[in-house]
Amino acid sequence: MSASDRDTIVAIATATGQGGVGIVRLSGARARRIATAICHRELKTRHAHHTRFHDEADEVLDDGIALYFQAPASYTGEDVVELQAHGSPAVLQALVARCVALGARRARPGEFSERAFLEGRLDLAQAEAVADLIAASDLQAARAARRALDGDFSRRVDAIAVDMVAVRVHVEAAIDFADEPIDTLGGDALRHKLDAISKDLEHLLRAAERGRRLRDGMHAVLVGPPNAGKSSLLNVLAGSDRAIVTDIAGTTRDLLLETIRVDGLELTLVDTAGLRAGGDAIEREGMRRAGGELERADLAIVVLDARDPLGGRAAVDEAIRAVPGVLWVHNKADLLGDGAPDGGPEALGEDEVRVSAMTGEGMDALHQRLRSLARARVGGGEGAFTARARHVEALEAALREVEDARIHLAHDVLELCAEALRQAHDRLGEITGRMHADTLLGHIFSSFCIGK
Repeated sequence: MSASDRDTIVAIATATGQGGVGIVRLSGARARRIATAICHRELKTRHAHHTRFHDEADEVLDDGIALYFQAPASYTGEDVVELQAHGSPAVLQALVARCVALGARRARPGEFSERAFLEGRLDLAQAEAVADLIAASDLQAARAARRALDGDFSRRVDAIAVDMVAVRVHVEAAIDFADEPIDTLGGDALRHKLDAISKDLEHLLRAAERGRRLRDGMHAVLVGPPNAGKSSLLNVLAGSDRAIVTDIAGTTRDLLLETIRVDGLELTLVDTAGLRAGGDAIEREGMRRAGGELERADLAIVVLDARDPLGGRAAVDEAIRAVPGVLWVHNKADLLGDGAPDGGPEALGEDEVRVSAMTGEGMDALHQRLRSLARARVGGGEGAFTARARHVEALEAALREVEDARIHLAHDVLELCAEALRQAHDRLGEITGRMHADTLLGHIFSSFCIGK
């Protein structure tokens, strides 16, 4: 559907509630005509007009500023009008109702950004960065979202895609000369190019994983043997009695989630059932769920009893084997006596800290260690950009396909190599929307706020 054939849409573009200023946004072919009827004046493009807004009875609803952006030089690529009134919810709703009466339609969530994408003003990753910028909870996340919106992420994806197209063309051409060995058709150069693409994908995947953590926060799982004090530690870190604490081993049966902030980064803590052999059916189900959380954890916070740090360690070691980051917390330090097996501070390693959830001993050191791990795992420095889980998954899939292509090329199976490269190219296209499905677009833009 062309821009001229689409409905003209309208929505309140500012946050819900009262404010000094509220904005009603129109986009579409009828936007200027509708605004003219409301303002009783013609609007010049890119001029701020101080005007009065009128209802259907010609009564003045409010006075404010009207701005007109002529297509294609607008956010959506269509004619766009912004009516800036006082931030009264009643006034803004009345303005929206007037626009609807004059032929506009209320916008769906994310429809403005969707139109910007469809008109080529933004690619898909940039459109998602708009939502990330709005939702940014600190300056670091906002700057990273701004870089993604400026196209830093998209340009890196596109650069790899361009290199991949060149390799695909070479492979497809070589298929037409099946009687010739690949080495006589530039096989060495082709292999070097594929190696370079693989390395570029690995670097971009690592950056996207950091961007995903910067956007979504880190997923940390409290794990350890029963009665080591995991729930007590969760309560202290959360600053409230979120978990039931008793002296009975196996009290925690289900997962309990709490979110805290560490240097502006969101950290989701998950309290889990204690890991041990045996237990009743409910406890075993709790341990199974703990294993599921560990499979997607960024960090395992292993809580041990400082009096017996080796107790139950075997079950924990097996469970955390695939977790990228591990922090060992020796709890119940207040119960240590002279000559206790845990030794003094010098006995602890770099990724170990001794605390007492009961007295607060060592909690400052634990917070400092969490901050260090958050900075190391997420980064967020110069050049960082936000990314989403779907971006990471697409890059992982593309990397797998490229690795398959390298294997097929090594065995001169060019048809399979070409197919693997096509699949890899499609995965990259999913990130920026160069190749997309309507269902993918609908899923993405439905998570936006109405005015975007």
